[in-house]
Amino acid sequence: MSLFVDVTHRRNVLIVRLSGELDHHTAAEARKRMDAELAKGIYAHMILNLSELSFMDSSGLGVVLGRYRQISEQGGKLYLCSVHPSIHRLFELSGMFKILALHDDEFAALRACGVAS
Repeated sequence: MSLFVDVTHRRNVLIVRLSGELDHHTAAEARKRMDAELAKGIYAHMILNLSELSFMDSSGLGVVLGRYRQISEQGGKLYLCSVHPSIHRLFELSGMFKILALHDDEFAALRACGVAS
């Protein structure tokens, strides 16, 4: 399977919706797409919506951790939302929930960013 990366924004919040599989075959594509947006320097925060992500391995964790570092260095926060149980378990085992905020859905994450209407 492949990965589809949908990038949009709401005010100063970058919203990235991932669909498919985020693994060693697709990690570079996801990284490139998100980095291009973050390089614009116009986003205060980032939301990763994983509602359509069916699989993720350690390469995917690396992509998420790298974007967390980038947005944190700019003074922002990375929010996760709509994480499937199997992927949730991967985040849990890796200890990523100690540094990443998790929300039930995109609206809740937007609200946490202060931009929900």
